[in-house]
Amino acid sequence: MATDLQAIYQGSLSATHAAEQQGLQQLRTQLSGLDDYPDYAALVSRHITVTEGQIARIEHAMTDAGTSPSAIKEAVTNAAGAVGAAVHGAFPDTQLKNLYAGYAYQHEQIAAYESLAIIAEQAGFAGHRSWIEQTLTEERKGAAAAEKLIEPVTRKYLQLATAG
Repeated sequence: MATDLQAIYQGSLSATHAAEQQGLQQLRTQLSGLDDYPDYAALVSRHITVTEGQIARIEHAMTDAGTSPSAIKEAVTNAAGAVGAAVHGAFPDTQLKNLYAGYAYQHEQIAAYESLAIIAEQAGFAGHRSWIEQTLTEERKGAAAAEKLIEPVTRKYLQLATAG
């Protein structure tokens, strides 16, 4: 059974790595369209740095758990990230849609890392709990920061949209 749990944990790490890579790609794409939203751009820039650190921690955990990133999962999620960013970029309210998606994604990541912590423990990797908790703290801060931006970004969007 331990082997099955380890395989589940390895798969979960691989999926988490792929999701973080996709998120990183979307963040980088979003950043280029935020010239009129300096606070939002600052949040995205900070989250890019945080996500890069999270990816490094996941890669270390993957090595420790005896696995590595899945090239197929990486390719699929990166393609999905590019499509998602392109679709949102086609609409005049791109910044709002990206903010909503980012806010929802933060909460999805919170749930995923809470689950990952349980899987890690059950698979015999309780020592991984500290990096997972660090990531959870970062994701919760990111969600709170995104929530605080909903009102000012919406107001700025309306100002720009009605200014002519």
